[in-house]
Amino acid sequence: MGCVLVVFAIAEITYTRTFPSLFGQSYGPELFPRLIGFGLIGCGLVLIIRGVHHKRRAGEGGRWLEPGDWLQQSRLKLNLLLVILSLVGYVLFSDWLGFILTSMLILSVLLYRLGSSFLMALMIAAATTTVLQLVFAKILLVPLPAGLLQGLVY
Repeated sequence: MGCVLVVFAIAEITYTRTFPSLFGQSYGPELFPRLIGFGLIGCGLVLIIRGVHHKRRAGEGGRWLEPGDWLQQSRLKLNLLLVILSLVGYVLFSDWLGFILTSMLILSVLLYRLGSSFLMALMIAAATTTVLQLVFAKILLVPLPAGLLQGLVY
């Protein structure tokens, strides 16, 4: 996984070279993706070093890939599947539903599934969505899809 993470991060950093530069500024839209990419490289290198160290301690009989105990619990596998489906669902439905509705739906379902009460899940989802909307759309000026709320939000 560490190698995959490093390769992905290098590809992502390379792709940021295609981003346009802003006139009169020494940084532009590539800054945050590059910082994230360098962070991913660091995490990938830590995973690689830990894996090699673990392999050496295990000796010749050690395996490169060992399934964790959590794979025996169907509840945890379902949680992982929900997180993956949430990411895919955001990509597929955010343009139509909009960021606010999609984020509220995804966060509410995940928070409820992971143990929050229904009311607490809705409150945390609403607060998180509001903060993300304000930070990205108003402060960073990153356009988020309005979707069904086009006339109300913008």
